[in-house]
Amino acid sequence: MVKHRRLSDKPKDKPLSHQPPDDPTKFDPNADVVQDFSATPPETTKDLKSIIQSGLKYIYIIAAAALLSGIFTPLTINAEITTVVYGMLTIFIGLGGGISIFLGIKNQRFSSILICGGLGMMIISLILIYELAGRSIL
Repeated sequence: MVKHRRLSDKPKDKPLSHQPPDDPTKFDPNADVVQDFSATPPETTKDLKSIIQSGLKYIYIIAAAALLSGIFTPLTINAEITTVVYGMLTIFIGLGGGISIFLGIKNQRFSSILICGGLGMMIISLILIYELAGRSIL
């Protein structure tokens, strides 16, 4: 969104260049009207603490997905480790699709690309889950 400058946004140390006219039918061509049409968002500073906090939320999600996908299954029932690794990778593909859908909804730019890519990743994850289970849906 474009932030429009108002007369009240001017610094207080500068005197006003013109006073509002008493008659609304008069037009002053020398009026100083400034509008900011720049498309760049305001600069935000990111310190180390905010970067670490934003990275930790994804680490928690990945750790929870790894635990839910059965990382300890080979230790408990003597299953093949390759099957467990493929299952974890499949769940991580679906997790990446969910995160990209979330970012697509939250972000204004490239939203349709992120949402379509996330849905594609989730569909690929679903197909891979069925392939690993031995029931092909294709």
